[in-house]
Amino acid sequence: MTIAKNTICLWYDKDAEAAARFYAETFPDSSVSAVHRAPSDYPSGKAGDVLTVEFTVAGIPCLGLNGGPAFKHNEAFSFQIATEDQQETDRYWNAIVGNGGQESACGWCKDKWGISWQITPRVLTEALAVGGDEAKRAFEAMMDMKKIDVDAIKAARRG
Repeated sequence: MTIAKNTICLWYDKDAEAAARFYAETFPDSSVSAVHRAPSDYPSGKAGDVLTVEFTVAGIPCLGLNGGPAFKHNEAFSFQIATEDQQETDRYWNAIVGNGGQESACGWCKDKWGISWQITPRVLTEALAVGGDEAKRAFEAMMDMKKIDVDAIKAARRG
């Protein structure tokens, strides 16, 4: 496989392969396509250690780089996963949080490697796109949530 023209590169301390395999097991249209080992020693590893991992998350090509502890992830980057219903929302949320991750607010959570995820039901993005009072009610309901409650968003939309 050749690397796509535009690929998201994610810096990991040392667990790029484990993260990529977790994403491949969790999200549809996700896979690990290649694992590359370092040809010689480098500042945060030794020859033969996993250096990079080519993977896809929900159709988005990514490269995981085991670069060591110099840089940490933050919310300035996140994957936003659109969900169709509460069951799908729960499945992704519970997979991330239940695998050493942590909950945040308004549909955001972090996986155990520090990558931020927005697990966003389409009913919420549709409500916000409508604008006006419907969007305001949905937005205000969302502000009190961690994981998004689809029924609560639908009720807020209706008023």
